[in-house]
Amino acid sequence: MTNKLNLTSELKKYFGFDTFKGHQELIIQNVLNGNNTFVLMPTGGGKSLCYQLPSLLMEGTAIVISPLIALMKNQVDAIRNVCEEDGVAHFINSSLNKSAIDLVKNDIYSGKTKLLYVAPESLTKEENVEFLKTVKISFYAIDEAHCISEWGHDFRPEYRRIRPIINEIGQAPVIALTATATDKVRGDIKKNLGIMDAQEFCSSFNRPNLYYEVRPKTKDIDKDIIKFILQNPGKSGIIYCLSRKKVEELANKLQVNGIKALAYHAGMDTATRSQTQDDFIMERIDVIVATIAFGMGIDKPDVRFVIHYDIPKSLEGYYQETGRAGRDGGEGKCIAFYTYKDLQKLEKFMEGKPIAEQDIGRQLLKETAAYAESSVCRRKLLLHYFGEIYDKDNCENCDNCLHPKKKIEAKESLSIVLDAILVLKENFKADYIIDFLVGKITNAISAHKHEDLDAFGAGDKNDERYWNAVIRQALIAGYVTKDVENYGILHVSSAGHKFLKNPESFMITEDNDFDDVAEEAPVSGTGAGAADLSLFAMLKDLRKSISKKLDIPPYVIFMDQSLEAMATVYPISLDELKNIPGVGEGKAKRYGQEFCDLIKKHCEENEIDRPEDLRVKTVANKSKLKISIIQGIDRKVPLDDLADAKGIEFEELLDEIEAIVYSGTKLNLDYYLDDVMDEDHIDDIYEYFRESDTDDLNVALDDLGDDYGEEEIRLVRIKFFSEMAN
Repeated sequence: MTNKLNLTSELKKYFGFDTFKGHQELIIQNVLNGNNTFVLMPTGGGKSLCYQLPSLLMEGTAIVISPLIALMKNQVDAIRNVCEEDGVAHFINSSLNKSAIDLVKNDIYSGKTKLLYVAPESLTKEENVEFLKTVKISFYAIDEAHCISEWGHDFRPEYRRIRPIINEIGQAPVIALTATATDKVRGDIKKNLGIMDAQEFCSSFNRPNLYYEVRPKTKDIDKDIIKFILQNPGKSGIIYCLSRKKVEELANKLQVNGIKALAYHAGMDTATRSQTQDDFIMERIDVIVATIAFGMGIDKPDVRFVIHYDIPKSLEGYYQETGRAGRDGGEGKCIAFYTYKDLQKLEKFMEGKPIAEQDIGRQLLKETAAYAESSVCRRKLLLHYFGEIYDKDNCENCDNCLHPKKKIEAKESLSIVLDAILVLKENFKADYIIDFLVGKITNAISAHKHEDLDAFGAGDKNDERYWNAVIRQALIAGYVTKDVENYGILHVSSAGHKFLKNPESFMITEDNDFDDVAEEAPVSGTGAGAADLSLFAMLKDLRKSISKKLDIPPYVIFMDQSLEAMATVYPISLDELKNIPGVGEGKAKRYGQEFCDLIKKHCEENEIDRPEDLRVKTVANKSKLKISIIQGIDRKVPLDDLADAKGIEFEELLDEIEAIVYSGTKLNLDYYLDDVMDEDHIDDIYEYFRESDTDDLNVALDDLGDDYGEEEIRLVRIKFFSEMAN
């Protein structure tokens, strides 16, 4: 056992620090004593030191299991910098070739290596298991341990296999570390790792230096972000987006506006990601735009702002991502843009997943909505979510506290809520309670015959938003508790029962209203309409490779909306593909087979059950109209005359012609274009679409300028599509 004096001197010797932070010393001592250990420590609290220092002091090699390949190299480099021997730390993951892995194994056999970082996928490979059986292991460290729990924000099935693999390799103490975990997740981690006896070390989740703000997401969001960054020149920041396309679009837009920014997502090759990461750490760029789904693992202490372009799917994810700001204790601004539509998109992604997984996902989304919409102190809300009480009424470092809403008395309302929960036998979630209070007869309420109860509609003088605020603030005040095991069922606490016997003042603030905010303009190609995002990405890659081969823009082959539909219903034959919106017989025959083959392979490899009915419903059957339009154009009837003959507006006619051409039918409009348009205009617009990476009309209007009308652009776009794609 190493005594306190020695630990401090070893800390100074290796890392140059005079004192430990928080629970670090107690944690390290517990690991050195050979005990299982559970560490809950927010980002920036010094988690990695808790396994790095004991590994240097103990006999054998410590195995660090981490999902973040990008972070492994950083951590290995950091350890090598504090030791004289490069072989002291290594990693094994998919980025290494055989000769590099042999070098790692030699260093471990020679006793040089004290720390070996392994991705969970690499740990399960048979050759690695057989090798590690021959190694003396000092302990196992499981980083990002929340990945083991379905209730965590980043569940990874391969983490469930860690304990069986440890049993196979050989027993040694386990230290599990995570920056975010609710009580439910904490229990899951310990149970699945078989360390129920682990001593827990939980640090406070409060990061006083971080400023939290939620802004309404409008069509001007890009301008808002650019303005914010330009007002904070030279400061490092991270912007999280939901889709890879948005990441790249926004990074390009920032660059055009003089901001040193780069994109970063899982679709890029390893070399590009590593270079981007190095550029950020070395301050050659100021801003990284990244996908929410991809763990960046960037260890940079002076990130001054974290912006969420899209709201994350859980508060745990949000907390961890905002935790990358101000790790040095300095300024850290955390700004999230919110519209309920984003949550609806995230909910749509869950369709097709197991029911239990969908229930968990929806419950996590509700917590995110509560955080975004509430006018209560954001710090208080976050800490409450992680089971920590924040006593102050005003943190003075969030938008709700700096611009507080007027409080109103809700004593009577709280009594109504508590009575309703009890009348309904403490068996229902908040949504059901609210429907019951406002007197909304839903299928569920009818099934239980709850509309017959006297308390039904007791709160009909107020709307759903008001009752949401009452319930959320009753949870924070401790009058109501939420049963996490049962996806959010509400119970009246002992404090709630006490309140009913002797009601006292209960002041609340009404939720922020995001309903009146101007809607965001639709963004093409986010993948938001696709149920299977990984397949959507692969389909886009295939489309891109075909477009390069044929030297035509990707959208000419299939529109993003068509790819999204393919990634939802999984067509595997040309007949099925023809049911996809925007895919006619011509396009199916010309481009379809490779897409069908890719989808079929993806379904087989991932054991996907395809939907029985692959017919995509359309609004109405317009085939007769389409046929008569095609016949009219074949007879070279002027388009304005054709619109009159069909009894539709000219714009509606263009809509129909676009649908025909986009589906793969070739139409020749030259007779009409030559009659109504200047030849140079036709050539200019045609060349624009040949060079452009989007067919978006609004983008074309902006790019081409006032000399070109909307109808002109649409007509030439139809000509371009017909000639290039069909």
